[in-house]
Amino acid sequence: QVQLVESGGGLVQAGDSLRLSCILSGRTFSNYAMGWFRQAPGKERGFVAAINWSGSSTYYTDSVKGRFTISRDNAKNTVYLQMNKMKPEDTAVYYCAASTRSTMVPAMPALYTYWGQGTQVTVSS
Repeated sequence: QVQLVESGGGLVQAGDSLRLSCILSGRTFSNYAMGWFRQAPGKERGFVAAINWSGSSTYYTDSVKGRFTISRDNAKNTVYLQMNKMKPEDTAVYYCAASTRSTMVPAMPALYTYWGQGTQVTVSS
């Protein structure tokens, strides 16, 4: 049984930092590219960041470039999203996902096979 479990969400103020974690179980973690997506109320789920299987390649949506960093630790089956200089518009439920396109950094949700349950991030102004 494959499971993705996110943690680290919470309430922060604008300008603060937060680090999300996501652990994959039930599969070989290094066989997957990993991504982070987010969904704000009334909006579609959107791409945030992705990382390939080795961590050598990353990709970000424009609105988070220079503020967010995606990384992974294959020994711990964990992908991270470090979020700095946070803004109220970063408020959303954040989801991690696993893609079999392991050498790529996919931005399309349809390219991801497994999804976590989400963790709420709220940034107050």
